[in-house]
Amino acid sequence: MQHKGTQIITTDRLILRPFSLEDAEPMYRNWASDSEVTKFLTWPAHSSVEVTRAVIANWVSQLNDPANYQWAIELKDIHEPIGSISVVRINEKTESFDIGYCIGRKWWGQGITSEALTAVIGFLFNIVHATSVRACHDSHNPNSERVMKKCGMSYEGTWRKAGVNNQGICDEVWYSILRTEYESER
Repeated sequence: MQHKGTQIITTDRLILRPFSLEDAEPMYRNWASDSEVTKFLTWPAHSSVEVTRAVIANWVSQLNDPANYQWAIELKDIHEPIGSISVVRINEKTESFDIGYCIGRKWWGQGITSEALTAVIGFLFNIVHATSVRACHDSHNPNSERVMKKCGMSYEGTWRKAGVNNQGICDEVWYSILRTEYESER
């Protein structure tokens, strides 16, 4: 693998880019304060923009780490972030990456998360030279499952009562895509 850190990635509708401190207000407004968005996540809805600002300050402090991957999902039409996508775990030995993502409720069902995940998968395979990319979702969150399937990921299995999120202890449903699969689809 060749870690490159959070690089700017563009798609038809999106700019995936590092967060900046100026993103605190739109992040808080567009998704971080919404308990419906964070329902199946491991962090609670933010109670104030100051909480969001502190989270972003931590992310910004890690920007020089080449093994750090934390993107703001910016919608080109409105020039502000509407969600985030990141590498939440790296296994150096297996050259694998686990991805997490969330997007504001106003933009659900528009293919935006799939577009972002597809771009990140491509970046990790083509630029970082990953062997596999994985993601999991709470078994009660079929929308996240649809995103993974749409991005060419295959069902790996369900780890029963293996995770904890804002709903409590949950089943983790795992999906993955291998570099060889990704390359054969192109």
